[in-house]
Amino acid sequence: GVSAPPKDLYTAPESCEGRCGEPLSEEDACHCHPECERLRSCCGDYDRHCRPGGFSRSRDSITEQELLEISEQLYGLDHNRARPGDITINPQHRAGPDETGQRQDLSPQPLYKHVNEELFSKATYSSFIKLLDNYQRATGREEEVTAEELREQDNFLGEVMKTELMRKLFAFLREKNRYGSEQEFLEDLKGMWFGLYSRGDGEQDSSGFEHVFSGEVKKGKVSGFHNWIRFYLLEKQGIVNYFSHNFDGPWDTFPTVLGLQFSWDGFHKEVGSAFIGSSPEFELGLYTLCFLARPGRACHLSLGGHSLSIQTFPWTKSTYGSGRRFIATAYVMSP
Repeated sequence: GVSAPPKDLYTAPESCEGRCGEPLSEEDACHCHPECERLRSCCGDYDRHCRPGGFSRSRDSITEQELLEISEQLYGLDHNRARPGDITINPQHRAGPDETGQRQDLSPQPLYKHVNEELFSKATYSSFIKLLDNYQRATGREEEVTAEELREQDNFLGEVMKTELMRKLFAFLREKNRYGSEQEFLEDLKGMWFGLYSRGDGEQDSSGFEHVFSGEVKKGKVSGFHNWIRFYLLEKQGIVNYFSHNFDGPWDTFPTVLGLQFSWDGFHKEVGSAFIGSSPEFELGLYTLCFLARPGRACHLSLGGHSLSIQTFPWTKSTYGSGRRFIATAYVMSP
C-alpha cells in the first residue's frame, strides 16, 4: 500500500523535510544535498531528515528536472485555455522601472479589447467566477463564510478535479508520496486555498484564494489580485483602470503573462503579474505544485518551451491540520 505521507509538507525554506538530495541552488537559504556538508551550507535539520534512518527519502523530493517535465505536461493538458481569437488585449504603454510606482494612467484604452465570454460557461470557469464575489476586499474585515459559499468552494474544487490537468497533478503528487488518495488531496486543497487566517488583528479576514485570485486592499494598496478573469470582469464594470505594463511574456498564444500596473476603485497596484488566457485549473494546479515543491522559493517551470518561475509563500503565523501551512501568496515572477 501507499505509505503515509510526512505530516508537514509545507515546511519553511530553512528545513530539509521532503528535500533530501535536492540539487544545490544559490537561491535556497540552505541545502539538503550531500554536498552541503563539504560546503557547510546544510539546513539545521539535515541530519535528522537526510541521514540514513531519516524518513524523507530523496526519491520523494521533487527535482528541478521533474518540475520542468510536470509543468510542461500540465501546460499541454490545459484544454480549457483561451484559443487564439478568444481574447484580444491592448497593452499600450510599456512602463520602465522608474514608472511602475508613479500611479499614472499611461494607457487611455482598457487592457481588454475583446473576450469571448462563452469561455465563462465552461464548468471550471463558471464555478470559479461564483467564488469571486464571496470576499470583503479590506483586510481586517472578518470573512463571513455562508453554507452557500462553502458549497461553491466544493463545487469549484469538484469541477477542477474532473479535469485531466488536475488528475495528472494528483497522480504526480501521489507518486511522490505526498498524498495517498484523491480525497486527501481534495481536503488539502480546500485547507491550503480556502482556509481562513488573519492578515490583520486577529479577524479571520483572508485566505490564499481570496488573496491570489480575488485581490485584497491592505494599507491603501492592492494586495494580491493576480487573475485575468477577475481583472476583465472588473474592468468591464469600470471598477478597474489599467495603467501600463512592465513585462510581456514570450508567448504569442495563450496563456501569456503580463506584469501590469492598475488601480482598483482608486487603490493602486504597482506590479501585478498574471497569466492571461489560462483556465482556473491551470493556475490553481501550477501554484499548488510550486507551493508543495518549493514553498517560499522560486519554482522554475517550463511552459510551451519557455521558462517561467512562480513564487509562493506559506503563511507562517498559523497552521491547519497537523501543522500544515496556508498559502499566503502565489504569483508569476516577471524577470
